[in-house]
Amino acid sequence: MILLDTHTWVWWVLRRTDMLPGTIDRRIAESPDIIAVASISCLEVALLAKKGRVRISGDLRVWFDMALEGSGIQIVHLTPAIAARSADLPDLHRDPIDRVLIATALEYNALLLTKDTTIRTYPEVQTMWEP
Repeated sequence: MILLDTHTWVWWVLRRTDMLPGTIDRRIAESPDIIAVASISCLEVALLAKKGRVRISGDLRVWFDMALEGSGIQIVHLTPAIAARSADLPDLHRDPIDRVLIATALEYNALLLTKDTTIRTYPEVQTMWEP
């Protein structure tokens, strides 16, 4: 499984090739692995859209349908095991959403595609981001 960080997911769906390295774009498009996002990424997108930090045209619910089912990306739901694991992580990252993303990647033994340099400092999580 390949897990997309929220920004990676949004940039890929919106075709923001100026933000998404070609290696990451190809990895998502050409991988035989399951491509997934954590359900908490939906909350993050909704909050970012509300603050105007992400521009989503039209109804957010419609965008979520397109960004998930329409793109073939699967959603991975928050479980009690993921919640517990996110709380048990070392305090390198204080953002609770990012901690859930890290724990989700660990629970599923997934490669996490993220630009976030703090996430990439966790030695146990497999990450990739190549410009």
